Amino acid sequence: MAITVTVVDDHPAILSGVRVWYGEADQPIRVVAAGTTVDVAWTSPGDEADVVVLDLNVGDERAPYQRAVRRLVDAGRKVIVYTMQDSEEVALTCLDLGVSAFLTKSEGHEHLVAATIAAAENRPYLPPTLAGAIAGDRGPAHPRLSDREREVLTQWFQCESKQLVADRMNITPRTVGTYLDRVRVKYANAGRPAPTKAALLARAIQDGLVGLHDL
Repeated sequence: MAITVTVVDDHPAILSGVRVWYGEADQPIRVVAAGTTVDVAWTSPGDEADVVVLDLNVGDERAPYQRAVRRLVDAGRKVIVYTMQDSEEVALTCLDLGVSAFLTKSEGHEHLVAATIAAAENRPYLPPTLAGAIAGDRGPAHPRLSDREREVLTQWFQCESKQLVADRMNITPRTVGTYLDRVRVKYANAGRPAPTKAALLARAIQDGLVGLHDL
């Protein structure tokens, strides 16, 4: 079954290019909507695309890009920011808001396609710009995780679902969820909430809990 995508960008050449890149991908990816404002991402309930690819500099959202990102994420949408901005601060802010991935347009179509597939499968994806931003940022508060919590966390980053983690570790999916909830609570209590898998991965890398080799 094809992954469905809504693309929000005000450059016709980018829209055309993205359609071509997805059409040439090994895994079927279909652009079901495209437009120059975030409004194009809002369709009838049940008809939403699997992934929203969002340029931060579109329509009336040029300054308060956080508003558009937060609105989509709060509605449960999987958002990939795809922008000309290469600011580490903007990248980390978007992660904190809950996006699935942050890419600059200079990183090429390979990363966009890979990030789209990862987002649709609820997996984190680290393109070079985002990896650099995460590595360069050190949060002030480092919650203390147990060895078991760290083990579950690492396994979850390597798997597409809690069921796969449970199968690997010979525990139940409910137990996996309990460990992950504990980790999220610890980060929230430290003032560094991690509402999504991508955000939690960023926190874990920042704190040295996992490395890129673990993924």
